[in-house]
Parts: sequence; structure tokens; C-alpha cells
Amino acid sequence: VQLQAYGGGLVQAGGSLRLSCAASGRTFSSYVMGWFRQAPGKEREFVAAIRWSGGSTYYADSVKGRFTISRDNAKNTVYLQMNSLKRQDTAIYYCAADSPPTAILSNRHNPASFGYWGQGTLVTVSS
Repeated sequence: VQLQAYGGGLVQAGGSLRLSCAASGRTFSSYVMGWFRQAPGKEREFVAAIRWSGGSTYYADSVKGRFTISRDNAKNTVYLQMNSLKRQDTAIYYCAADSPPTAILSNRHNPASFGYWGQGTLVTVSS
């Protein structure tokens, strides 16, 4: 499994950004795809997840209502649309994947639940 995350950048507070995670290496229909982030000096934290089959979505309370996770089956790509960005959203964002869905989703907030990771993409929100 290979995951490649991209789309980070510098954005002003209140702005929007869309991250992408291109997945390859196998069929992902039985996988859960997740986004995590890690700010300087902090632990990696769960942001959002999506069950590839069916499209059920899950969010951290801190981003609920502002971020949207989605997937494009044809492109094998997962997106994280981030709106109303805040300075505290500044972090390196990582995409992750693993299976089976029930086990992963039951412990989705734990980064150790996911075995496959992409490289991070930096999101910086300025005031």
C-alpha cells in the first residue's frame, strides 16, 4: 500500500484548503482511510476517517462542521476539505489506511490502529 498526501500550504485564518491522498497498491474497498495531524510539540491526533465501502464518515470534535472527508473511487483518492481554518489547525497532516473496517473504526482515534501511512503535508494557518 502506498499513500501520497499533498495539497498543504499557507492559508489565512478563515480560509479553505483541500488535501488529497492518492492510494495505490491494492483494492481499498475493505479499507478505512484516515487523516491525522501533528502540531509541533504535540502528539499525532485523529482528524477524520472514511469507510471506503459505503462512505461512512467520522470526525474529531475539533473539526466537525468545518472539515469534510470524501473519496473518489475512480481516482483511488481521499480528500480532506478544510473550511473556516483556524490557527490551531496548523500541523503536518498525514493520511493513513488499514483494514478491516470494524476493528479500525472501533479504535480510530489511535494512530497505532493504522498500519499504512503517507508522508505528511504541512498546513500553516496564519492570522
